[in-house]
Amino acid sequence: MSGNLPLVLSVTSGKGGVGKTNLSVNLAYSLAQRGKRVVLLDADLGLANVDVLLGLTPERNLFHLFSEGVALSDILYSTPYGFDILPASSGIGDMLTLSTGQKLDLLESMDTLEDNVDFLIVDTGAGINDNVLYFNIAVQERIVVLTAEPTSLTDAYSLIKVMKLNHGVEHFKVVVNMAASEKAAREMFIRLYSACDHFLSGVSLDYAGFLPQDPAVRKAIVAQRPVCQQNPAAPVCQAIGNLADKIQNWEISSNLDGNIKFFWKKLLFQQ
Repeated sequence: MSGNLPLVLSVTSGKGGVGKTNLSVNLAYSLAQRGKRVVLLDADLGLANVDVLLGLTPERNLFHLFSEGVALSDILYSTPYGFDILPASSGIGDMLTLSTGQKLDLLESMDTLEDNVDFLIVDTGAGINDNVLYFNIAVQERIVVLTAEPTSLTDAYSLIKVMKLNHGVEHFKVVVNMAASEKAAREMFIRLYSACDHFLSGVSLDYAGFLPQDPAVRKAIVAQRPVCQQNPAAPVCQAIGNLADKIQNWEISSNLDGNIKFFWKKLLFQQ
């Protein structure tokens, strides 16, 4: 990542149950372990579970930020794992009904966060509803998570198709989760790549890596801890660490402001 600008990226999927939030949590942990300042935004509005995966109970969430004028510093929740979270609100409708003045005030409140964050990871909901699309439009990079299930492939393609045709988004990173092998993961990526190449002119997919099937994940979920903290030697944690190393070298596109205020501006002022 070039300069001191923070990178804003989403972890998203066309289908639920593919391990998207688990990847978000452990990616945040792994980047924090590499000395990066990370904020994880739980943007799965209505089915928020970042706090549940971490066994945490924040008192405030995005609802309080948007509707009650609570300071951003009072929403940010420092986890024991080296990164902060912005817990989810009750719905993005609260965000879109703010007055222009409230939205501008909110943008000004981003300045402190801007200077103290290297990565803002946005854990979106699954599917192609408005909430998912809003957040994916606003970020700089998008990691699409899929598994070997045919429905996961179909739904990932649907998400990419809507983002391309309705919003002009063309660039996506792809992570294949719960893969039996790297060969199987690459085969799944090729199937998605071929479909996009054939039917969606201009779409660019990059293979960002795969996460193997690993029983350590289930044990960590039950324990409500990041698997990479509970069992750092687990194969899945080695894979997430490799992904974290790659992400640190991603370049911020020159046509983007490259900051967190830009993310919120796009989110709040979309037509």
